[in-house]
Amino acid sequence: MKIITNTYTSWPSLISLLHLSFLFNSLKYCMCTNNSSHSSSDQVILDCGSSRNSSFNNKSWVGDVFSPDYYEGTTIGRVISNTTGKVPESPYSTARFFRSSFTYSFPMFPGLKFIRLHFYPTSYTATDQISKADFSVTSDNYTLLANFNPSVVANTLKSPYFTKDYFLNLKKHFLNITFAPSLNASDAFAFVNGIEIYSMPLKLSDYGVNETFNATSIQDEPALEILHRINVGIDSQNEPFWNGLDDRVYIQGSQKGTPIEAYDDPIAYNKSSWTLSEYGAPGDLYSTARTIGGSDQVANGGYNLTWTFPVDSGFKYIVRLHFCEIQSKVTKVNQRVFKVYVNNETVENSLDIVAMAGGPLIAMHKDYIIMVPKAKEERTGLWLALQPDIDSKPNLSDVILNGIEIMKLSDTSNNLAAHVQVKNGDRSKHIPSNILLGKILGLVIGICLVSLIVYQVSHWFLLRNDEKLWKTVSLFVKPSNHCRQFPLEKIRAATNNFSEALLLGCGGFGKVYKGLLDDGITKVAVKRKNPESHQGVQEFKTEIELLSSFRHMNIVSLLGYCQEDNELILIYDYMAHGTLRDHLYETQNPPLPWTQRLKICIGAARGLHYLHTGTEHSIIHRDIKSTNILLDQNWVAKVSDFGLSKVGKTAESYRNQVSPGPKGTFGYLDPEYGRYRTLTGKSDVYSFGVVLFEVLCARPAVSREANEDDQTKVSLARWVVHCYRSQTIDLLIEPYLRGKIMSECLTMFVEIAVRCLASRHIDRPSISDVLCKLEQALLLQEKADSNLQTQDA
Repeated sequence: MKIITNTYTSWPSLISLLHLSFLFNSLKYCMCTNNSSHSSSDQVILDCGSSRNSSFNNKSWVGDVFSPDYYEGTTIGRVISNTTGKVPESPYSTARFFRSSFTYSFPMFPGLKFIRLHFYPTSYTATDQISKADFSVTSDNYTLLANFNPSVVANTLKSPYFTKDYFLNLKKHFLNITFAPSLNASDAFAFVNGIEIYSMPLKLSDYGVNETFNATSIQDEPALEILHRINVGIDSQNEPFWNGLDDRVYIQGSQKGTPIEAYDDPIAYNKSSWTLSEYGAPGDLYSTARTIGGSDQVANGGYNLTWTFPVDSGFKYIVRLHFCEIQSKVTKVNQRVFKVYVNNETVENSLDIVAMAGGPLIAMHKDYIIMVPKAKEERTGLWLALQPDIDSKPNLSDVILNGIEIMKLSDTSNNLAAHVQVKNGDRSKHIPSNILLGKILGLVIGICLVSLIVYQVSHWFLLRNDEKLWKTVSLFVKPSNHCRQFPLEKIRAATNNFSEALLLGCGGFGKVYKGLLDDGITKVAVKRKNPESHQGVQEFKTEIELLSSFRHMNIVSLLGYCQEDNELILIYDYMAHGTLRDHLYETQNPPLPWTQRLKICIGAARGLHYLHTGTEHSIIHRDIKSTNILLDQNWVAKVSDFGLSKVGKTAESYRNQVSPGPKGTFGYLDPEYGRYRTLTGKSDVYSFGVVLFEVLCARPAVSREANEDDQTKVSLARWVVHCYRSQTIDLLIEPYLRGKIMSECLTMFVEIAVRCLASRHIDRPSISDVLCKLEQALLLQEKADSNLQTQDA
């Protein structure tokens, strides 16, 4: 894992009892394009209090122990004994304890985030009085927990460990999570075992939030807490993002119903449902259900299936019910019709799943907004009942339900915590209002003073660390005969002082300018790190180390660099025809002939082949995309941008490597690498497969114009695989190319490109195989073109 310390970063370590912020850049999972408006994805899987990385439940947990100085005021606790023997080691074998307010700060792209907090209240080396844990958890403007005692929750759930799950809309580039012990008890403390954060490809409006809140009523959008996720008709499952519980815990009354399972035919999914998303309900949820059952239809008509769920009073809830008609005897409309009640409110008067979904074995869900009024007791019950609708005279007097989700919406104060009422006799005694007001004012003044001091000190540290950073960078730069160090004055002259008129483009590292060196003779591309950014140093280092060590006609040449006056600048050969993407879509350039596109793909494949097999240590690029394939004046393709590259003895040495922070670009990233951190040379092959279909289809890897109701079309990779399986790939070919590609050439090209997109790396071809097939496809096309010219002559 890359560790960020004060020597190598401009972020100072400023310790105060009130606030402590950490930047976990090594945990940041960012799949982004050069355009900041594109989709992005972040991922954090943090094992709090652990100094090692581990793997559990297909997740790679990263320990949060980097440097003891970063955690002043906190302690690490290790579980004394796992009494049940059933508690997972990760992340529950350690915890981090806080005696004062403490903030984790994670770099993130704005957007909808899923947050999961892990708690295991037991005896630790740091304390054997875990019951005294009493704290709040906030995330920026949102209060997630208040007066929270994990021991009480664990006893209520009858589970030794549990999680708290949330959705919130992040509008900044940092997600802060603060743990603060209760001020009402001198011996109170906070702790957490693990933190997970994931980006979501959805909006809060997808949860029906717009139906619930007026945009002008509150300053921020509401956040959600997932209170219950229930698998109906089966035992407890542990699916990613689901962790559904057995519904028998919540079912009420004498009529418990009958669990059923789907017959052998596969279940389809309604296009209007995001259920198939990895963030939604697992597919197995719909293969089981609960019905009333029994053969006496008259008796069934008098029964209800009823569940009751504990919730906090004074909040609105989204109740999401998952349905799928999976019984073989129900295949037509009006065979099973029933009513749905939520908290004495009729939300469905005659629900017919077959009619609504469009047929049997089609999964769907329905959302209902329910207000639970404030009550004397903060904890109350929300009940759900299903009743056969005998007035509709269905063939089968019964009901069916597959899954239940209950999500709490934050109130107008951005609060998700229960509305706790302080009572005499509680450990948190009532505080007179005047004393409380004085304490609050004193605390606010103290915070302001400390914040001012922190700001001034941080500014001073920032300047000092900037000087250290640039001095440190000079240690790893190794000039060679092929890579020169240019003075800044010469670079300014070459680019007319970085004139915007010479701007070629802008990427994650910074802007790229056209320049003239050697008295105006040599055209170059000058990539300048964004002066306002304190990131990119590692990319600068990697680029120089790699590109100055080898030469290949299909690898962009690094002519030199500049490191002066806090500037980091890279100088490359000028590529007259820009990027491959510039000639595929969203461009004024004329479309390229198919043969020329094939030659460009072959050149890029040769560059990748050299990286994987032609150097002393195999190199995995990690960011292959159409904007990183450049074209010189002769249309020769050159692979560029090695800032994210990894170097190893062989590509296979990465097969089982666990990486704390997958890097790449959304739409091109190997799904296996993103999911399991398994990085191999085949990760580049997957990305190259996406590029091949960009070349054929002339559409981006991620479509912003695709119908939001059909998520398959958003991803080019998913869409082409879908079309390939349905034998409709010809519909995706760019209109300009239709009828111009020889059929055998097209078949060979599509088949090798589809193999590149296999979900498992072991099923993908090597880059050598890809190169071989592309060269064969070119021969077939050139032979067909030659024959056609002969016939025309």
